[in-house]
Amino acid sequence: MKKNFIIRLLTGTVFVAVLVGCILSGPIPFSVLFAIICAMTINEFGNIMEKSGLAQINRPIAMLSGVFLFLGFAYLGVSPGSTEILIPYLFLLLYVFISELYKKKENPVNNIAYSMMAQLYIALPFAMLNILAFFSSGESESSVYSYILPLSIFIFTWINDTGAYCTGVLFGRHRLFERISPKKSWEGWFGGCAFSIIGAVVIAKYFPILTMAEWIGLAVTIVVFGTWGDLVESLIKRSIGIKDSGNILPGHGGLLDRFDSTLLAVPASVVYLYIISML
Repeated sequence: MKKNFIIRLLTGTVFVAVLVGCILSGPIPFSVLFAIICAMTINEFGNIMEKSGLAQINRPIAMLSGVFLFLGFAYLGVSPGSTEILIPYLFLLLYVFISELYKKKENPVNNIAYSMMAQLYIALPFAMLNILAFFSSGESESSVYSYILPLSIFIFTWINDTGAYCTGVLFGRHRLFERISPKKSWEGWFGGCAFSIIGAVVIAKYFPILTMAEWIGLAVTIVVFGTWGDLVESLIKRSIGIKDSGNILPGHGGLLDRFDSTLLAVPASVVYLYIISML
């Protein structure tokens, strides 16, 4: 038990240090790290789909597609309007469909469907981190890398997870979504949300790129959609009968387990920020 705790602690510390370090270091380390994470998460998704017998997706092509999409969005952050950068990605998507005509594998429709799911569920949310990194309000047309918005996604997610766990253990009585995640409670959810709001108030004092109300709105958006993201991944794992998506992070499972909240929180945050920028 003690050994497992130490392994989990060390893995978590290294994971957070690498993630935060690359986000703070600038656009190149940020892009390299998340392009790699995107590819590895897609590979993990393809692996569990294959083991479940649901589909045999072309993992190399799916991974390459995810990397192209991520780097394409990164380039658009630096050079807005250069949409031609996404043309290779479109060719890769066409290949996914056409290749099934010739591979003669079982369940070609499933293979196509889960390949596209990997792009929509994993690649697109990771790519949209670039929108946050190069986000500018309607008053500004500049495209300069800023670490605070992509980093805030993870800060609020970690605060929410920690706060929800602590308050859930202490006060949890009413199940949040027992059919999918028996351990989550409404008390834990509200506790995590409260801690995230406190975090938003603190961040607003040091990073006034958003007003305090807007930071609080972003925190609540991440808590709500991050919770749904966690539940969606739990639904997927329950449907195919697995506990963890992988074992690449000792004591923490797979990358899909670590980024499940992020996969819905990022698109929701982008929509939220664009809405408030238009008001």
